[in-house]
Amino acid sequence: MPSSFAMEAKSVDDTVRKRLRDLRTQQGLTLQDVAARASIDVSTLSRLESGKRRLALDHLPRLASALSVSTDELLREPESEDPRVRGSSHTRHGVTYWPLTRQGPTGGRHTFKVRVSTKRNTPPAELPVHEGQEWMYVLSGQLRLVLGERDFIIKPGEAVEFSTWTPHWFGTVDGPVEAIMIFDVHGERLHLHSD
Repeated sequence: MPSSFAMEAKSVDDTVRKRLRDLRTQQGLTLQDVAARASIDVSTLSRLESGKRRLALDHLPRLASALSVSTDELLREPESEDPRVRGSSHTRHGVTYWPLTRQGPTGGRHTFKVRVSTKRNTPPAELPVHEGQEWMYVLSGQLRLVLGERDFIIKPGEAVEFSTWTPHWFGTVDGPVEAIMIFDVHGERLHLHSD
């Protein structure tokens, strides 16, 4: 039968492992980002998060610093937080954005419901480019997507994925468009895992 000390150590290990993963994903950081900041090998960090390696005391201050939190915060039980995403809509260049995810302090992946106004129907002379990866799923209306020299009409139920390094623009065809948009500032590709 395990001693109470061993059970307590496992509980601390589990808490830190969960906090480490939660804080990293909330901040939109990859394993590589945190490992580099903490001067820890990526494989070590991965094993720490998955429970395949025990935490050492010297890991704690480096990991806390890499995540911009105190060691105490890394060790504490996470508060049960309100699951509702709070944020007001904002409109820019004929697109209204409603946040569907919390905005992490260092950026990362952001999800929005968007409504594209019928006024947004003509692409600019020069298509914008910027860092990132974008996904869109059209809920209603017909979305016009211009990617470089190519022009697409995306219908309800269809999804698109593209690098925002490609000159791009989206707008309406014959009425307003509603869609779900996922934007990853770091340009990481979306990976869906089935368990």
